[in-house]
Amino acid sequence: MLGQKIPSSAKVRTSFGVLRGLTQDGVRVFRGVPFAEPPVGALRFMLPLPPKPWKGERDATSFSASPMQPGEQGTQHSEDCLYLNVWAPEGKGPFPVFVWIHGGGFTGGHSFEKTYDGSGFAREGVICISVGYRLGVFGFLDFESVLGSKYAGSANNSVRDLIAALEWIRKNISSFGGDPAQVTIGGESAGAKLSDILLGVPSAESLFHQVISESGGAERVWPKVLATPVGKGFAEAWTEATGQPAAAMLTTPAERLIPVQKDFMDHWPQHFPLRPEIDGKLISKLPVQVVGGGGARSKRLLIGTNRDESALFVGPHPGDATAQNVGNLGLSSFHETYERYKSVYPQMNDEQRRIRALTAEEYWVPSLRLADSHVNAGGTAFVYELAFAETSGRLSGYSYHSLDVGMVWQHPHLDAANGQQEAVLGKQIHAAWVAFIKGETPTAQGLPVWPRYRADTRPTMILDVVSKVEERPQEAEFRLWDGKL
Repeated sequence: MLGQKIPSSAKVRTSFGVLRGLTQDGVRVFRGVPFAEPPVGALRFMLPLPPKPWKGERDATSFSASPMQPGEQGTQHSEDCLYLNVWAPEGKGPFPVFVWIHGGGFTGGHSFEKTYDGSGFAREGVICISVGYRLGVFGFLDFESVLGSKYAGSANNSVRDLIAALEWIRKNISSFGGDPAQVTIGGESAGAKLSDILLGVPSAESLFHQVISESGGAERVWPKVLATPVGKGFAEAWTEATGQPAAAMLTTPAERLIPVQKDFMDHWPQHFPLRPEIDGKLISKLPVQVVGGGGARSKRLLIGTNRDESALFVGPHPGDATAQNVGNLGLSSFHETYERYKSVYPQMNDEQRRIRALTAEEYWVPSLRLADSHVNAGGTAFVYELAFAETSGRLSGYSYHSLDVGMVWQHPHLDAANGQQEAVLGKQIHAAWVAFIKGETPTAQGLPVWPRYRADTRPTMILDVVSKVEERPQEAEFRLWDGKL
């Protein structure tokens, strides 16, 4: 292609061996870098182990396989998925580091989405890393009650995968020019929830220094008393579907577990049954309750949600979709709160109120609870709400879940009717994220001054065509959730 430089080889020596990647347009790229032993064979459902060293040069020019998950034709999937990808500026640094944890509801997604190309961050002086982790029953199911005590805490395997990746980064990132004392973790949706959970895991405190949470919260964690029956329930579903005992799950081909997982999730009475657990070791309390303790109080948090997150899932004209989408509350408790929405938003129709209520329950209120806990313990937080809505397409008029991702990664939806406005806002959001990653106040040309968050006044950056700061936005709605979450 005219004007595009031909990639050249790039080499880095890590503590495990030499990596050979590529350099193009001022960015060094290393793909498929192992940060743990493949969790296969005897290591299925087990804690991650450090990778084995290699001799010679290891090719790091191709992405690894995607974690096991349903519904993706044309993408290679494998249990052997514990790899990360690095986009680093040329030069010695030290550069700040941004570690991206992908979303996907704990059962889907991968680290090599085209959107997650870290070249843009690297050209602005940030090392960008995307991380793979085990999904579904491979990373979020407690097998102790059905497979024995050696599998205790297996519902936290994915959290431990991420800790293993961060330990690898702390040990090796200086070889890429990175600053191990300036590591920001972040993600969107499930990636944000995992980042927020890590903020409440004491053993991870020293591995990162800031968090960016897009549509997250730190409450999607089972107590042990609920994690155990989920594990037993899946084992029963496995035996019913295959006629085999639970022990057969240890040796069956990985792809045979996926349809059982899908059917199990479709029929389990609680939404998102596969999630981390309070195991008494890695996670001793609900993470939101311990955020801000110990070294966490010195960390900075950039956190926010989109105004109409749940429109993506229930959509306009969803029918009675609440039973399938309540994530943190029981259905009866949700309906009790939802009925009160009529008094707060009398101008909305039932569908609009349902979208707002589901958004609040799953994303908005948990995110604010996390921000409150963090600043009340002495930490620093900056809070936003994305209010921008596209004006064409099925979700016209809604600031729906994941709309922010394209903006952060500089891939706005330019085909939308107001695509140019979305591109301008996207540049502002990206610039604010980069400033935060570099240790500054999130700021960008065209944005007002972004104040620190306070639990009493809740100053919030409202990101829109014309952005503004509001104190206590949607206060009446927020109060509906007092004592509920």
